[in-house]
Amino acid sequence: MIYEFGHILLIFVLFLSFSATLLFGMNIISYQNKNLLIIKKISIINFIFVFLSFLVLEYGFINSEFSLVLVANHSHTSKPLIYKISGMWGNHEGSMLLWILILTLFTFLLSISKNVPKKIFLSNILGIQNIIICSFLIFILFLSNPYQRSIDPPLEGLGLNPLLQDPGLAFHPPMLYLGYV
Repeated sequence: MIYEFGHILLIFVLFLSFSATLLFGMNIISYQNKNLLIIKKISIINFIFVFLSFLVLEYGFINSEFSLVLVANHSHTSKPLIYKISGMWGNHEGSMLLWILILTLFTFLLSISKNVPKKIFLSNILGIQNIIICSFLIFILFLSNPYQRSIDPPLEGLGLNPLLQDPGLAFHPPMLYLGYV
């Protein structure tokens, strides 16, 4: 049940980021401070929801929840904890979710920042970030779902790709995505 919760959180973020995108469009036509305040609140909620969803999926990797196709394909019960954790982003679906997490983190940090000189500028930044977040969420929810369930889960997972079983590669994707964002 907890994994459905993580999936539902991503669906909520999709709707919230789409709403923020619409408010951004309204602010392009005619700027209103109340729209910016709503976009800021949406950005904060988006980060919290994506972070919780990420933690739920990571919990599945740590506890070897093989009813999730992603975990069954990229984890194994005998692997050390660091490879169970890094198995989360050692694949396409988890990597995309990590990227969304970092995007929402930076959007969150911008939304609570007091150092942005012009509110219209902040509205534009947050609006474009929400367009990107919305696009990524449409992609992973419809084409690359990290919460896809297996009808007949295996007793053991396939394990992390042997090429990715290196401590340096465990930290590489998070650092790379921080640089991209």
